Amino acid sequence: MMNCAVILLLTSSCFTWSSAIYTSNRAASNKLKYLLEPPVYPEVVGRRGENVTLPCILKTKPSHYKVKWTKLQPEHEHVGQENIIMISNSHAFKQYGHLGPRAALRRAHAMDASLKLSQLELLDGGSYRCELVNGIEDESVVVSLRIEGVVFPYQSKHGRYKLTFQEAKDVCVEQDGVLASYSQLYRAWTEGLDWCNAGWLDDGTVHYPIITARPACGGETLPGIRSYGPKDKKVDQFDAFCFTSQTSGSVSYISGSFSFEQAERACKHQGAELALVGQLYAAWRFQKYDQCDGGWLRDGSVRFPISNPRERCGGIPEAGVRSFGFPNRMKHLYGAYCYR
Repeated sequence: MMNCAVILLLTSSCFTWSSAIYTSNRAASNKLKYLLEPPVYPEVVGRRGENVTLPCILKTKPSHYKVKWTKLQPEHEHVGQENIIMISNSHAFKQYGHLGPRAALRRAHAMDASLKLSQLELLDGGSYRCELVNGIEDESVVVSLRIEGVVFPYQSKHGRYKLTFQEAKDVCVEQDGVLASYSQLYRAWTEGLDWCNAGWLDDGTVHYPIITARPACGGETLPGIRSYGPKDKKVDQFDAFCFTSQTSGSVSYISGSFSFEQAERACKHQGAELALVGQLYAAWRFQKYDQCDGGWLRDGSVRFPISNPRERCGGIPEAGVRSFGFPNRMKHLYGAYCYR
């Protein structure tokens, strides 16, 4: 398996996605005329369900102009493919597409063209362009939005490497997530994700993150994001790397010796339902959820979240969500993780 892997070494270019990203679309020598020449801003960061503001300030107003906000497609950020969110002038504005109903101009003052996005969703992360259109003149700045979340590997109940690309997309959605992007996997790797099985990402490529090099995971090579590159989405099968963020509900544990069906009933008795894998990961990441007991989840897997690693809870020194796989639903007895 590992002979075809390519190692992406840790270089300065790896950091461009997470460094300062409020930038002009013009060369530094070609100064902006109407929009405020931006300093170097950190990226805007928000969690699912939150509201954020993407900054864009005018320094002077032409007599007739429009402000257009668009979201750029990742693979076309530098060649202009875009999804229009809003077009506004001094009198009115019009919203477009999926993001439009959740978008508005902040208008904190007369020169403010900043965009407010409400109720962030998992797929809202990316690059946004604020463009001032003045007849045949136009200029713009680009702002980056990152959804804060957690990447988790997911394997089919039928075993390792059983998911086509579409099946990987579907299982991530079923577990309250989406297929992760490369930048999300990279950030997870910098935060400690070490996983020896390859998984699909949202662009149709296949990767896996390695922190501790070992013979079973590509040999004694340098740490990094190992890549298989683009694969056949309809034919090739791998695992999935899913991405999720905070949820509006909470996860709790019911102690007991339940079959899967008994665990379902125990949650329903408390006005809840068995938690999804993404919901358990979100609770672990954002609420520091720690429970040293295996419990059923809705997909039939058994897992437990550890924020305070200790010897009696698996003996692994890193925090994480541990998995017992997919035990027999009738013969194996565990507690239940419920979501409400």
